[in-house]
Amino acid sequence: MNVTKPYPNVLRIAAIMVVVTLGVYWMIYLRGFLVPILVSILLSILVSPITLQLEEKGVPRIPAIVATIVLFLGLIAGIMYYVTMQIAEMIAIWPELLRKGREWLWELQLMGYRTFGFQPNSQMNKLQEMSAAMLSDSGSAFLFRITATLADALLVPLYMFFMLYYRNFFCSFLYKLLGREEKLRVNRILFRIYDVVHNYLAGLFIVMVIVGSLNTISLLVLNIEYAVFFGFFAAALLLIPYIGVIIGSLLPIAMALITKDSPMYAVGVAGAFVAIQFIEGNFITPYIVGSKISINPLMAIIALVLGGIIWGVSGMVLALPMIAIIKVVFDHSERLKPFGFVLGEPSPSDNESLLREEDAEIRPKRRIQGPIATQVIDEVA
Repeated sequence: MNVTKPYPNVLRIAAIMVVVTLGVYWMIYLRGFLVPILVSILLSILVSPITLQLEEKGVPRIPAIVATIVLFLGLIAGIMYYVTMQIAEMIAIWPELLRKGREWLWELQLMGYRTFGFQPNSQMNKLQEMSAAMLSDSGSAFLFRITATLADALLVPLYMFFMLYYRNFFCSFLYKLLGREEKLRVNRILFRIYDVVHNYLAGLFIVMVIVGSLNTISLLVLNIEYAVFFGFFAAALLLIPYIGVIIGSLLPIAMALITKDSPMYAVGVAGAFVAIQFIEGNFITPYIVGSKISINPLMAIIALVLGGIIWGVSGMVLALPMIAIIKVVFDHSERLKPFGFVLGEPSPSDNESLLREEDAEIRPKRRIQGPIATQVIDEVA
């Protein structure tokens, strides 16, 4: 009797675990290098149609790329200027907001005292101690992070320039790496990645404009200050799936609680944002973005959590497009196609085929078991 030893499978699994562990380690260690590179790749795919159109009209490649990047940076600069002006106005009225915030916080503490018996003074002291500890422990780290983020942001336009300039050169590199016989499959993968990422990013931008407009209109109706800023800030956080809208709604809710006499304004803001989120998730995004990124919600949440653990907020923003790119690669590999399948959304045909297979397996057994059961009963009788 020959018994197959399980050692090869165990060694294969151990090798995969070692590779994954080393990969995650280097992703964390090289975060400052990898995140700007990946952001540059995604933004290059987003703006590449402008460059291609300029080149088709006879503009040389370098001027076309420079014009594209200048237009992109001009848009970002305009947004940043508006955001800075809004923040400057909020800083000007900060003392008044702080005073009203303290009044609201005191009322909240009294409610906690009446409900749970917490002493207001002890609550305030604990909040002050926590704030002081956070400032002392993370103040320098926060400044260091801001400096590092600005330095990385300055590298993104430079990376974008070379990504657009050497796009054919990188394709030739892949042909040489994988062999000329794989050229057709490499082209299919590259075109599919371009289609998925470009349509997703362009569609997401349109969705953010629509959702930001709806948020702003709802806040204007409720007469909430800085409605445009809060509305589009919450829409921009759609870059972080599922939880971005929740984070973006907290600021206008807090503003309504501080600046309005009745808490019903805050309830109205929360209700409006929930309704807009429902419309966005069920009608706007499916119609505009469609099924370009067909990732099932479970895998999207897992990717979101892992991205946050590895790269923080940047990882959460990059999680969905990166998992979509990985799915495209898996779908075009025979050995990895099952992993691409589990990342995608199940279709009704999959469930129907599974039910048909189960029926096909069960029905013959029932036909066989019927006569056997009758014969056994007769013999026992």
